[in-house]
Order: sequence, then structure tokens, then C-alpha cells
Amino acid sequence: MKKSIPYVLIAVTIFVSIIILPTILVSVFDKEKVDLKVDNNKKMADKVNDSEVLVSVFRTKSNKVDEVPLEEYVMGVVASEMPADFEIEALKAQALSARTNIVLSKINGIKSGKGEVSDSTSDQVYKSKEELKAIWGNDFTWKITKIQKAVKATNGQILTYNGSPITASFFSTSNGHTENSEEYWSTALPYLKSVESPWDLDSPKYQAQTSVSVSNFEKKLNVKLSSAINVGIVKKKTIGGRIAEIEISGKLFTGRKIREELGLRSTDFSFTRNGKEIIVHTKGYGHGVGMSQYGANGMATDGKKYSDIIFYYYQGVQITKIDSLAEVALIKK
Repeated sequence: MKKSIPYVLIAVTIFVSIIILPTILVSVFDKEKVDLKVDNNKKMADKVNDSEVLVSVFRTKSNKVDEVPLEEYVMGVVASEMPADFEIEALKAQALSARTNIVLSKINGIKSGKGEVSDSTSDQVYKSKEELKAIWGNDFTWKITKIQKAVKATNGQILTYNGSPITASFFSTSNGHTENSEEYWSTALPYLKSVESPWDLDSPKYQAQTSVSVSNFEKKLNVKLSSAINVGIVKKKTIGGRIAEIEISGKLFTGRKIREELGLRSTDFSFTRNGKEIIVHTKGYGHGVGMSQYGANGMATDGKKYSDIIFYYYQGVQITKIDSLAEVALIKK
């Protein structure tokens, strides 16, 4: 006579077959997926560290495109955009700005000329080691060593806002304040807001005076000047104290338009007529949006770290490792 199987045992067997076993299998497969994802991320991070991310730089003099490893490109930008005798913490801050800008360009698919970026001020100024040797001469070794140290200390770091790379704009010298982005460009960016920058007053580029002939002034702006000494009526100023709008001979201009047409150092300017010449006085050097380079150096001289400089000039940003972003699709195919 056969013994009957208890109903409880049958129920347990069914429960294990239908519920427990699939769960275990799914967990195993999910773990494999996670392990694979971690492994892939590690491989991508390794590629970043191995400098396999390349930047195609259009060289304006040779009319050719150079493929440059990312960190080497950052080094060439820092060396070209900021004096090597600046404080090391200021150079580190410049490295973060330079790296962020090229990463953003690659993500957005921005093209400049025949490469991803050009080596001119239309993007970021870049020079190779060979070019820097020719410029620096006997100072090349100590200068390049210092710049490489700054770049290496920030290797793989970029600036993000809400998880996305920022437009890390920078310029030479402010008039004592930086500018809101919307007051120079058309877009208001929450991390590019006006801040005081008193260190710039010690910059050799803080103030300048030049002149332009009346005839050239009239031609470039398409105006006809009177014989009055004072030229132009300021209608509006920016929060950073620069010219937002100015009226000249009944014609309204933005400060940016005047700066670009006359090739001025900044939009903080004033005009005085002296016979057949217009005397131009400016404060600051550059558009004024983002990080002031001389301000950064002043902060570093006062003992501030590069992170302090970054968080001061770029409001509410984070310093993020490049290999932690989904945009690590930058890896060379």
C-alpha cells in the first residue's frame, strides 16, 4: 500500500517552484547585469584615465586638424589662457573650466571650423608643447611642469549644475564685479551671476586708455558726432556696472555692440572728444561673465583653494568626476 503525500508538502513544493526559484534566478541574472554594468563603467573610466578621449582641434595657422588627448588639450589651454606664474590653485581652477568647456562641446556635438573646436578665442586658445617651447624659451621647463601639476591634480574633474556640464566661461579682469550672463549674452544661466571681485583692482589690466579717430569712430558706428566734448549718453547700466545701453548722436547701442565694433577691452567704457580724437577709457578686460582669472589668482594668493574659487565664481555648481557621467560616451569609438 502506497503512502499518500501530505497536502502541506505538496503546497510547499508548489510554492518553491512558482515563487522562490524564479526569484533566485532573477536575482542571479540581475547581479550579473549589475556586475557587467560596473565592469563596463570601470572600463570606460580606465579609458578616460588612459587619455583615449581625443579632441579634434582645428589649427588656424596650418589649416589642419590635430587629434589631441583630452588631458593634453586641457594642459595646452591652461598654458595659453592663464599666465604660468599665477598661483597653482588658480591654475587648477582654470583647468576645471577648460576641461568642462571641451566636454560640453563634445556632448553637444559643437563643431568649429573643421574640428570639434578651434585653437583660437572663438573657443579656447590652445597651443601644443612645441609652440609653448618657442614662446617660453628657457622658461619652458618650469612653466610646463607647474601647469601639468595643476592639470593632473584635477584629472577627470568637470563642473556640473543639476548633473549637466556647465558653460564655464572665464575672462581676464573684471571692473570689480562680474556680470550676469543675460546682461552680455541672451541666455540667463543660474550659475553665472554677478559677484564682487575686488582682487581685480590689482590687475595690470584693470584700467586702460586708448584713442580712436573721430572719422573712424563715426564710420564704425555709422553716426555723425557733434563738436561736444562728451560723447554719448548712458541710458542703462548692468548690475555689474558696465554699459547696457548708450545713446550716441540719437542712435541707441548696447554696450556689447560698442565693444565689438570698436574693439574695446570691456563694456565698462567712457568717451571724451579731444579735437579729431576720441579718448576711450575702459575698466576690466573681457566680457565679464564667469570666472575672473586675475580674481582667481587674487583669491589663491589669499590662501583659497581651487574649489573655493570655483564655487565663488560659478554659483551652485558641483565638481564631478567625468567617468561618473552618462556622457562618458565621449570615449573614442
